[in-house]
Amino acid sequence: QVQLVESGGGLVQAGGSLRLSCTASGRFFGSYAMGWFRQAPGKEREFVAAISWNSGITYYAGSVKGRFTISRDNAKNTVYLRMNSLRPEDTAVYYCARSKTPSIVAATTQDNYDYWGQGTQVTVSS
Repeated sequence: QVQLVESGGGLVQAGGSLRLSCTASGRFFGSYAMGWFRQAPGKEREFVAAISWNSGITYYAGSVKGRFTISRDNAKNTVYLRMNSLRPEDTAVYYCARSKTPSIVAATTQDNYDYWGQGTQVTVSS
């Protein structure tokens, strides 16, 4: 069984930065792509970013491209989301998820992920 645990969320002022971490238990972390999603109050969960198994390919939602950076350290079974220039509209619960495949094909599709973390709250004040 794979467990994903997010950390690093919190309250930050607009324009500030946060780095989220997601650590996975279990084997073969390095064999799968990973993704970050978020869900704002009253909204559906949406794709944020994804990274392939070997960090060779990354993909971002248009709303965060240029401000957020996804990375991973397979030796530590951890994926990161560095968030810069945060805006109030970035306020949400952020979830990491493990893809069913090594690549980020269909990365934006939630059905392509089989394990999810419990989420970490990010609140950006104006």
